[in-house]
Amino acid sequence: MVITKLKAIRRRRRKQRVRKRVQGTAQRPRLTVTRSLKHIYAQIIDDEAGVTVCEASTRNKTLRGDVDSGGNIAGARAVGKALAERARDKGVQQVRFDRNGYKFHGRVKGLADAAREAGLEF
Repeated sequence: MVITKLKAIRRRRRKQRVRKRVQGTAQRPRLTVTRSLKHIYAQIIDDEAGVTVCEASTRNKTLRGDVDSGGNIAGARAVGKALAERARDKGVQQVRFDRNGYKFHGRVKGLADAAREAGLEF
């Protein structure tokens, strides 16, 4: 239990360090990623207006049929691709990537790579 608390504290510190520098604007909103053991969530946020532009997750009905599990890299890639398509429909081309304190590897990296391949620039 002590190790779990230590991990949470370290992640929270990483998150604060990243969020000090990453702010979303109307021209370049922030793409933030949240993950759990079973699912991965991503949203594009305009921090100036306080509005979520679009979102995608493995819990969405449209992605549930395409993804076997949200807890793997394939599920994260599907979310990244879907998010990029929704962002394009809203007119968003460029974003700032907020890894939300998670290390940039595995599912977070898979989501980011898929979003880049689908047309988002960051």
